Order: sequence, then C-alpha cells, then structure tokens
Amino acid sequence: MAVADNSRKPPERGARKFARLPIAVDRSAPRLSKPDWLRVRARTHDEASRRVTQILSENRLSTICREAACPNIGECFSHGTAAFLIMGSVCTRRCPFCDVAHGRPEPLDAQEPLRLANAVRAMELSHVVITSVDRDDLLDGGAGHYAAVIAALRAAVAGISVEILVPDFRGRLQKALDILGREPPDVFNHNLETVPSLYRSARPGADYRNSLAVLSGFKSLHPDVPTKSGLMLGLGETDDEVTAVLSDLLEAGTDIVTIGQYLAPSSAHLPVRRYVHPEEFERWREKAVAMGFKTAFTGVFVRSSYHAGEVARSTSHGAK
Repeated sequence: MAVADNSRKPPERGARKFARLPIAVDRSAPRLSKPDWLRVRARTHDEASRRVTQILSENRLSTICREAACPNIGECFSHGTAAFLIMGSVCTRRCPFCDVAHGRPEPLDAQEPLRLANAVRAMELSHVVITSVDRDDLLDGGAGHYAAVIAALRAAVAGISVEILVPDFRGRLQKALDILGREPPDVFNHNLETVPSLYRSARPGADYRNSLAVLSGFKSLHPDVPTKSGLMLGLGETDDEVTAVLSDLLEAGTDIVTIGQYLAPSSAHLPVRRYVHPEEFERWREKAVAMGFKTAFTGVFVRSSYHAGEVARSTSHGAK
C-alpha cells in the first residue's frame, strides 16, 4: 500500500510552531536514590540481541526500545523482539518524561512499511508492536502510514498479530479513526500515561479527555478488537487519582491496562517523586482485575509493549 506524502508545509516565519511547548522541569527538586530492589537490567549482547540489531540496521528501522531508552531493551532483544518506531525518530512534541528526540521530523518514507515487513519476517515474529512519534505536521496525524504498515505486515507474514500504540491524533481523531478502520489492528493501544492533574507538567501537548476519546472512539467502531492503555507511577499521583483513571478507562471500554514505574531518563527530565514497591504493583494488578479489566500487567519495569504478545494472547483478538 503506497503512502501519500501528506506533510504540511513548514511553518513560515512568525507562524505557530507545532506543539513545541516549553518544559518546566524543576531541576532543584531533590533526586531520589534508587532503592536496592530496583535494578535496571543490563543490556545484553548475546547472539539473539546482535541478530535483532543487525536486522534493524539492514532495514534502516528504529525502535522505541532504543529511542526512549527503555530499561527492557536487553531482555527483549535477547528474546528476538522489538517495538518498532515508525514515521521517524523525531517527535513534534516535547513531553518532559520522554527521551525521544523532538523537533522537525523528516517527510514520511513510503518504503518503510515494506522494510518493516521484511524485518518482521526475518525475525520470525508472531506478534508485533508498532508505535510512532507524534506527527502533528501530518494532515491525518500519521494514521494512513499506520494502515499501510499493518497491510504490509499481513501481506508478508501469514497469521501475524499486529498491535499499534498510537498518538492522540490531536484535532484529527475522527479522520484517523476512519483511516484505521480500513485496516484495523489486532490490538489497539493508546497510553494515558498519567493522571489528569499531572498532564500540564507531564503531557503539555495532550488532553486527558481527548486521549480517552481515542480509546472509546476506536472501541465503538471495533468492539471486538481489544483496546489497551498504560500508566506510569511515581510522578506524584495519588492512589485515588489512579483509581479514578482506571474507572475512566473501563468506561471507555478498555480491555487491557499496563502499569509501570516512571524512571527519569536524565536530570533534564521530570524527577521521580516516588519509587513504587513491587508489592504495591501487585496490589494494583489485583485491583484492576477486580474492577473489570480483562488483563492487567503491572510491575516496576512494565512498559506498554513489554511482553505484549503474552498480554495480547490473554484476550480475544479481533478479525484481521
């Protein structure tokens, strides 16, 4: 499936820049010492990990594992898995918790879906996670490119299960949902990331209600496709706020929730306000399941794409 270049023209001098909002990070805030029970897994360099790295390099592909400095990169690469980052590695937004580069992205690469499909076939994957940077410069927010990637994967790998982790398509949600409806994924994921009171500091370019609308809007159109969302703990949220967010997700029809610990990529990012003990993560898992989620995957190092195939298999898949 060909991808049309629907890039907006670069803003002229004096025009509003797309979502390059200032980051207000309090660098004077005390930095917490990591507890003894929190140890980031070292990146491994075994044969499987090297093979994944080689395939990615040969096909000129990016992964959110690398771009966002994910603590699970060594484990996932060693198991031959990766969460692919499409539409470039430069985001049009600047969220102060995220380590992905921001600025003016390059135009879409119409050959990327084919290269990605070739890589997935070479890696012999049965479940693949596709995510992207925010592309506020595109007229459809990148939805057409997602659809092209899904189509290319299904054409190249029989029986492949495709999970997409999408941005909020700010201002273009209905158009994006219409486009994605032509080639719906097997799992649809959009992360709320945090509680509403922290959006201004953590997600300055996003809106909580709009993010809920992404999930509920897709679910209303494709009720048989599992929907999924993720939260970070440790940014200053309260238990009551997290419970309220879980209730909102259920009301939006969300089937799967992932909850992990926020880990600041550097001193220039939002500081960690609290390290959550593993036992507390287990309590959140139990609570989420009791509230009505089909699956809740929680833990210090849990990220939205961590063990995604295992999580996806725990729910029924939609039609391809």
